[in-house]
Amino acid sequence: MIHNLLRKRMASKVIVTIFIVSLIPTVFNSLFFYRSASSVVKENVRESSLQIARQAADSLSFIFSNGSDMSDLIYSNQKIQNIVKADINGTASPEEIQDNQEYMTSFLNSNIYTSSFVRIIYILKEEGMSWGSGTFSSYKLSMYDIDQMPWAKKSVSADGELVWGRLQYDRLSGAGENTDLVLPITRVLKDFDNMNNIAYVQVSLDGNAILEKIDQIKLGKTGHFFVVDENAEIMIDSDLDVIGKPIGNEDLKDQILKGRQEFEFDENEVHHYGVMQPIGNGWYIVGVVPVTELTGEVVSMQHLIFFASLIFGILAILLGVILTRRVTEPVKVLTKQMKLVGEGDFNVRTKVSSVDEIGMMSNQFNHMINQVENLLERVKEEQAQKQEAELRAIKHRINPHFLFNTLSTIRWLVQFNQTERANTALSALSKLLEGNMGKTGTFISIKEELELVENFMVILQIRYQQKFNLQTEFEEGIENFQIPRMLLQPIVENAIFHGIVPTGKEGTVTITGMNIQHGVVLQIDDDGIGFEEDILEKINQGAAQINSFVGIGLNHVYDSVRLYYDPLSKVEITSTSEGTSVKLTLITKPGGGEDV
Repeated sequence: MIHNLLRKRMASKVIVTIFIVSLIPTVFNSLFFYRSASSVVKENVRESSLQIARQAADSLSFIFSNGSDMSDLIYSNQKIQNIVKADINGTASPEEIQDNQEYMTSFLNSNIYTSSFVRIIYILKEEGMSWGSGTFSSYKLSMYDIDQMPWAKKSVSADGELVWGRLQYDRLSGAGENTDLVLPITRVLKDFDNMNNIAYVQVSLDGNAILEKIDQIKLGKTGHFFVVDENAEIMIDSDLDVIGKPIGNEDLKDQILKGRQEFEFDENEVHHYGVMQPIGNGWYIVGVVPVTELTGEVVSMQHLIFFASLIFGILAILLGVILTRRVTEPVKVLTKQMKLVGEGDFNVRTKVSSVDEIGMMSNQFNHMINQVENLLERVKEEQAQKQEAELRAIKHRINPHFLFNTLSTIRWLVQFNQTERANTALSALSKLLEGNMGKTGTFISIKEELELVENFMVILQIRYQQKFNLQTEFEEGIENFQIPRMLLQPIVENAIFHGIVPTGKEGTVTITGMNIQHGVVLQIDDDGIGFEEDILEKINQGAAQINSFVGIGLNHVYDSVRLYYDPLSKVEITSTSEGTSVKLTLITKPGGGEDV
């Protein structure tokens, strides 16, 4: 009885030796260390991060106070008020005007030199004389309507209180395009006799000095700090492109608006830790860093203990394998077959015929493989049907989009009595609809697709009031190659709308085709302005959600190539300032003949 039990029960032969010796110590050691050490480390990291944020806030508050103090000094200077009022009233003699100019220049420049953080000081008026430190340019000032500037309107509304602007380039100093990176602080200058607004005082802090202070603060290896206002709009950041924009991560934005000093959030599927502290002007400095950078030491120690335990476990397993090799040999055979299945070989079948659990598992494994093969076939068929349905849905979205724009154009032409152009547009539209709706099936020849594209371009010429040329150059037999409906039309529209239309002049779309083994290569070129690099990168990554039609149209092209052609087929997009090129490599699937 005991012999039969040992022969039929694998657990009695290997589990006691392997499971207890290796698994239990490994799990308990790792969990115990992780829970005890991580809580201590995280608490220390939390306190350290908060302290760093407080120091950063204090440092920025000190810099900002330099700017506000300087603004108060100028605001309260009676002589400056008298000079400004004299210029407004026109009561100063030429000699007094010269003396006033020299005083203002000397006063502003001397105050610049007394502060290491104040970069520029302006006293500005819409009319008459304005004054500034350093290389202040009256010519540059004359290019702006000061009272209509956003900071001027905010200053008037603030009625003498400080208005803090975001980090930006100064526009009123230097020659040519030379500008300084500054943080402007603006307020209206009041006439203390009647409290009327007589000028604007603008003190600009050194933006580079502020960024250097922020860059000196470290939070982990890749963490960084930035400054936001009370509405979570970015005011200061080393990435100048994001300044003036709201926080893009909604989770992070929500945490900032709630005013929490520390929080956690996810960005790009990475868990982050954040700290926030108030600054003296009502803004907040925010620091964010991936959590793994703060708890990396804990994870490393956990891995070290885990691998040490694993080594001892492996030694125990080897001993168990030596003692039970005859018993575990069927397991090895079955495991080998399972690995082949895991690599995608569903033709394997096990031949283990023992009467214990392994023998039963072998029979069940063979049965399972048969079921998986049948299931994969069904899934493959269902997936193909689903993709075809998705492509049909995309086409139905593209057609109404185009039809709406075309009918709107025709309505406009009729409204302005341009009946001949309206008739041309209606004729082209009817031919286009007849070509799309008058035939059944998913595929048409390239020649038929080009006829639709030509009618399509007639409509676009009327719609955009520009001349668009279509040139084609095909090797023999290319025009009869079968392609999915509307494969070329979205590419041509994108070339015209995003490439040629912005130029405001005549443009050309060139379509060339050449034969390759088992397929063709089609290339669509335009002489437009091309895509910006960041948009092109998103498109080539398949994230063609630049706007509604680009997303729908290019997704249709990508999906059509992926569904109907060999996996080696591809869509390649390149773009320069001289135009965009879309290259379609279409290779027919095995057994598909020359056409799909």
